[in-house]
Amino acid sequence: MIRRIAPALGLFFLAPLVAEFLLGNLPITMLPAIVALAPMYGGGALLIRELARRRGLGWPNILILAAAYGVIEEGLTTQSLFNPNYADAHLLADGYVPQLGIGVPWTIFVIGLHVFWSVGTPIVMVESLAGERRTTPWLGRTGLVVTAVLFAIGIAVTSAINMTLWPYTSTAAQFAVTGVVVAALIAVGLFVRIGLPKPRTGAQAPSAWIVLIATLIAGGVFEGVATLDALPTWAGVALLLVPVAGFFALAARWSAAGTWGDAHRLAIGAGGLLTYAWHSFIESPTGAANAVVDLVGNAIFTLGALALIWVAARRLRRRSAPTVFPA
Repeated sequence: MIRRIAPALGLFFLAPLVAEFLLGNLPITMLPAIVALAPMYGGGALLIRELARRRGLGWPNILILAAAYGVIEEGLTTQSLFNPNYADAHLLADGYVPQLGIGVPWTIFVIGLHVFWSVGTPIVMVESLAGERRTTPWLGRTGLVVTAVLFAIGIAVTSAINMTLWPYTSTAAQFAVTGVVVAALIAVGLFVRIGLPKPRTGAQAPSAWIVLIATLIAGGVFEGVATLDALPTWAGVALLLVPVAGFFALAARWSAAGTWGDAHRLAIGAGGLLTYAWHSFIESPTGAANAVVDLVGNAIFTLGALALIWVAARRLRRRSAPTVFPA
């Protein structure tokens, strides 16, 4: 049984490790917090993956559901989309829209983080390790219900922690609009089948290395823009959106080629992990953390990401190797 649900367990714990620790947002000294983080991050990613794969849906739908997850976490749980003093970081100061009560750059940035890294990257990596079970359900109905319950518990626990650290309550209108947005994204993600471009006869996908480089460039620009304080607000918004739109357009076109395969998908996942890995060394972690301890922790999580990529690539080579039958 453990072997059967191993991919689900892997995703359950990989998601919070990527979202908070590989990013560098939490220091290694807070690793025990994964017990509280896994139900929300891991439960959310696993629930999205299982529901999409059960319905035979692909990555466009998974990404829409990931956006719904991001709105739930940042709009309803942490309320960082509306709290001007969240984490004492003044996240809404730039590009603030009074009518919506949000800062446009922060909204785009944080939802993007959840779509590509909190949900997308862990799913890609664990599916790369799953081999023939890449697109099949990993849980039965009972497992799906347990995952949903854990996700709800994770949201409740995270909300309570955030209310203790940064007390804030959004307006009733903000909660209502956020709820409508979440419901709309979930409805589209689950019930509107969004296909990729039709396969192009004779088209060749680029090498997996090219896909990896494109992922690193897009992720690097997206992450780098957030560190440029002197950049004009709306120029920064454009730089946040351009790499996202460009990367997804390229990925959609490339994936329509007949030669697109597991190596290319792994390259995208590896690019996501490596982007967070380098970013961890310039990120200031939440809470007091000794600089040396923080540096060592970042190095450990980076090595862990490299090890995961290596294992996935090794399994891929084994699956791709031709079977030799004895004479």
